[in-house]
Amino acid sequence: MLTQDQIESAADRLYEAEVNRIQMPALTLEYPEMDMDDAYKIQECWVKRKLNEGRQVVGYKIGLTSRAMQMAVNIDTPDYGVLLDDMVFPNNGSIQASNFTDPRIETEFAFILKAPLSGENVSIEDVIDATDYVVPALELIAARSYRTDPGSGYTRKVFDTIADNAANAGIIMGDTHMDPKTIDLPWAGALLYLNDEIEETGLAAGVLGHPALGISWVCKRFAPWGIGLQPGQIILSGSFTRPVIVSAGAHVRADFGPHGEISVDFK
Repeated sequence: MLTQDQIESAADRLYEAEVNRIQMPALTLEYPEMDMDDAYKIQECWVKRKLNEGRQVVGYKIGLTSRAMQMAVNIDTPDYGVLLDDMVFPNNGSIQASNFTDPRIETEFAFILKAPLSGENVSIEDVIDATDYVVPALELIAARSYRTDPGSGYTRKVFDTIADNAANAGIIMGDTHMDPKTIDLPWAGALLYLNDEIEETGLAAGVLGHPALGISWVCKRFAPWGIGLQPGQIILSGSFTRPVIVSAGAHVRADFGPHGEISVDFK
């Protein structure tokens, strides 16, 4: 296990990488003994620094829940990150691409909770009952550490991704509020366009068979510490498409069919 000084140093370097828009080497290159607990402690330390600056937690993202995403990043277990208030961007708006390192877009559904959720045995039905509504969403990811080290070719591990707040950088939500009890979520999906060309398509069933299972997973992960999800929080359930690289000048549009559209321009 890493020492507290090592944890704080790692969190500081990730913070500086984000602020300076310069990617850093994967932490596991320096700390090969680093484990999952270390990674989440680094993430927590990074989040605390943000909260001390006045940011607020608005929810969580669950990542790497689909086979498509796991294959895309060569990681085989889910993870989670923290959503902060300055990560929420408007639908039909614009984002400064240069503010992010290696920006990419993913397609998923966000659950807005109306009741608390916690424990190791949260079912799909429990998640649905605790959900106020579901909205289409795009997640902006931005890896602060190199996915593949340019010098050595080293590929970052799941611990690097977790420490990096699961690479979360932003969320854009659609305008259609869906009752999760009246739609067949596994069969809900989207067409993801980049500059008017289809880049990805997918169904929400790609997320563990049902997107609510991503939320069940994070409840189980939190359970040993007595932590749960709270009413009003936004929970990104996991992408069902591979990440699409974006840069300045990109126009992204996600067509969720009867559930609306999301668009964003990168400047």
